[in-house]
Amino acid sequence: MIEDVSPQEGLARVQAGALLIDVREPNEYQEVHAEGAQLIPLSEFQQRYAELPKDQELVMICRSGMRSARAGSFLQEQGFEKVVNLAGGIMAWVNEGLPHVKGE
Repeated sequence: MIEDVSPQEGLARVQAGALLIDVREPNEYQEVHAEGAQLIPLSEFQQRYAELPKDQELVMICRSGMRSARAGSFLQEQGFEKVVNLAGGIMAWVNEGLPHVKGE
């Protein structure tokens, strides 16, 4: 089972060197995304997950936390050990006033 972390905890982990991985689709990402988030859409995830480092912590994020939890669980099944899910997704991240980018 993947561990959920709060937006504040997710930000702290990213500042400590974790990668923030956004699994929403490109149009959603363009509307708003967490600063520094790397986009790997869930629709491409099984083909692209090998791009991710196994030796670095990964914080998974989506809109509300459901898709990112699925992606994180998939990564754990592939042998990734340092994976957490951002509870509440980008909506919670933005509500907390954490660094984000709107409309690129």
